[in-house]
Amino acid sequence: MPDQLKLLTSQVISPEITKAEPPDTAAEALDRMTHAGLAQATAGLSPSVLGEAWTDWVVHLASSPGKQMQLREQAMRDTQAFLAAWLGLRPEDAGPDDLPDRRYADAAWQQWPFNVWSAAHQRSWRWWQDAVTGVHGMTPEHENLMAFVAGMISDSTAPSNFALTNPEVIAATRAESGENLMRGARNLAEDIMRRTGKAPDGPQPFEVGRNLATTPGKVVFRNDLIELIQYAPTTAEVRPEPILIVPAWIMKYYILDLSAQNSLVRFLVAQGFTVFMVSWKNPDADDRDLSMEDYRESGVMAALDAALAITQAPKLHAVGYCLGGTLLSIAAAAMGRDDDARLATVTLLAAQVDFTEAGPLRLFINDSEVTLIEDMMAEKGYLSSDQMAGAFALLRARDLIWGAAISNYLLGARGDAFDLMAWNADATRMPARMHSEYLRKLFLNNDLAEGRYYVGGKAIAMADIRAPIFAVGTEDDHVAPWRSVYKMHLFADTDVTFVLTSGGHNAGIVSEPGHHGRHFRIAETAATAAYKDPDDWLADNVASDGSWWEAFAGWLGKRSGEPVPPPQMGAHSGANKAVCDAPGTYVMQR
Repeated sequence: MPDQLKLLTSQVISPEITKAEPPDTAAEALDRMTHAGLAQATAGLSPSVLGEAWTDWVVHLASSPGKQMQLREQAMRDTQAFLAAWLGLRPEDAGPDDLPDRRYADAAWQQWPFNVWSAAHQRSWRWWQDAVTGVHGMTPEHENLMAFVAGMISDSTAPSNFALTNPEVIAATRAESGENLMRGARNLAEDIMRRTGKAPDGPQPFEVGRNLATTPGKVVFRNDLIELIQYAPTTAEVRPEPILIVPAWIMKYYILDLSAQNSLVRFLVAQGFTVFMVSWKNPDADDRDLSMEDYRESGVMAALDAALAITQAPKLHAVGYCLGGTLLSIAAAAMGRDDDARLATVTLLAAQVDFTEAGPLRLFINDSEVTLIEDMMAEKGYLSSDQMAGAFALLRARDLIWGAAISNYLLGARGDAFDLMAWNADATRMPARMHSEYLRKLFLNNDLAEGRYYVGGKAIAMADIRAPIFAVGTEDDHVAPWRSVYKMHLFADTDVTFVLTSGGHNAGIVSEPGHHGRHFRIAETAATAAYKDPDDWLADNVASDGSWWEAFAGWLGKRSGEPVPPPQMGAHSGANKAVCDAPGTYVMQR
């Protein structure tokens, strides 16, 4: 125990991470170690987050006799409906008409007793949602959290999750004499192996460098945080302003260079642009002290300097995706404040600068939760990729956890692998200091939107970005809801072109021309125009079929110079000399 305390005390994260000074006593180190153990037991969720919400609910529900009466009456009606259906006294449909549920869409769920079970589950789900919401005096934050948790618990008890109460599984088991369950057991064993870091034997359907991230290019710059990839031209001439793409560091960069047919990089190169891409290092314990400022300086600014040095262009088009877009907005605001005019345009893909409406993740973020995560990271120096992936899976547990379990383990129907799924499984670690600063400064305190985020000792503001902005939100985004992305209109003091596209946080961005069923809305708001709220914007702009990529390429083209011969691939010598072929080495780090 003394050695562990000494280790924790010596490795404590810097004061910039936490509100208080770092602990310098064995007692404080013991508290941190205890909290880290608690975090392991609760999958990183602070008990006080749920405890406060539960207490708020219980106290206010106890003092709301009217609400109690409504819930009792509803419970009696639901019980009577269940008993009548179970006894065959009244036919029961698949569930309440106002709760369509695709889990019970198969015709087999319309037969007794499965129709009764599914209807009972849907009524139970609705009852619990009514029980935890609309309670007089309860805070909206606690109400939303309780609704999320109640829904998640209800989903875990769905009859579709169990072999003996799922008619589709029963039918498959009869038809295949149980072979589906045998395949499911093998699938489960493979997934357990993956969780322990052991990939199944044999070639995998998708591999980086073979059929993922295959656009030809060179790594033309490398430091301790990034590799910068320059992609080879495919046109006789290119626009003089290169494109620099800053992806999120929470996953590998190749979300924007997936397969050949849906690579945004390959598409932009084919449109006559010179494209550079940042590939982030997968950090380990030695990188525990990397900060948000390190990611800005050694990431965005270092890549920008290298791209302009190689192309000899005075300006470039900067593109940021997800957290990479947030980081790019920080860098662009600092550049505007400091009269650095090297940005021709700024493009933000599913990226937020205001985190007050940041989707379901916002439900769990408070000071207690962030402190618990900091204590959990203190010993290792990073947040593991498994912990991050688990948090995102919980946001869509019905599809990503229960739906996947039914398909893979009960039906034995391992879905055909696809590139986006392979990328989604290729997560990275988060350095302790950087991740804590991100959670506290951006998510918890919303410093960036409220003028308290400092770069170089001085506050920055989005209003200092002078380059025109192209912002993309996606209709079904659970990470960066489109109305949150739209808030850039509130902060920017420049022309903003906003696109709302179909799809979710990832699939909406990977929306190549020819992708079936895609549509998007687009409108430009001049810097001098009056603000329009998102619902009015939605009503005023009609959706167009197709991919927003083509509109984006046209937007960039109008803000670029006349085509010129392509630049060389990297410098002849020095720091920007090509060192290896794309996709480089950092993307391969596990």
